[in-house]
Amino acid sequence: MSAVPVEHVDELHAYGESAAGCTRCRLSQGRTQVVFGAGNPHADLMFVGEAPGFHEDKQGLPFVGQAGKLLEKLLAQIGMQRSDVYIANVLMCRPPGNRNPQPDEIEACESHLFRQIELIQPMVVATLRQLRDEAALGAPDRHHARHGQEQQTTLGGRSVLLYPLYHPAAALYTPAMLGVLGEDFARLPGLLGRTPEPPVSVVEPELKLVAATEQLGLF
Repeated sequence: MSAVPVEHVDELHAYGESAAGCTRCRLSQGRTQVVFGAGNPHADLMFVGEAPGFHEDKQGLPFVGQAGKLLEKLLAQIGMQRSDVYIANVLMCRPPGNRNPQPDEIEACESHLFRQIELIQPMVVATLRQLRDEAALGAPDRHHARHGQEQQTTLGGRSVLLYPLYHPAAALYTPAMLGVLGEDFARLPGLLGRTPEPPVSVVEPELKLVAATEQLGLF
């Protein structure tokens, strides 16, 4: 784990408390509560989703639904636990009906995410993206060309390795995606500078229909 100064941990906690009353955008009017990031403040690995869903909005924690359970299984395959990582979203408030975030909402909220990155100081930021009907957008291969391909970039004033991944919810809809997710997750120890775990087949999830209230979306 990165040696994050103690004062940064205190700042992260204080920042989360102050962000709980955020009213920067219209989403504050319909939320149950702000969903700030959660996890290990010393994490070398940070996961970033798009926005909270129904369960997250109710509980105030990121990734607590079926997708969150599958994320934990995927982490277990590489010898990690949820307590080893930090998980956040681009937006801290649930969009109504789980619609796509609007550009002005992202702009209003992204500094909250960047501040978390600045304080946690992760080595790798893995984005979790959901499948949409990209063919309808005229770019069916755009995301396929990017998932699992890391790139060095700057987020929140910090140089990090950005690693795009499919959202675990993709496997709940499309079981074939589980293999892709497993392969991409298997590369994480190497990106973190650790000895890779022996290959292990990812346990098949219990495939249930994901309720329409689960958050699904691309960045």
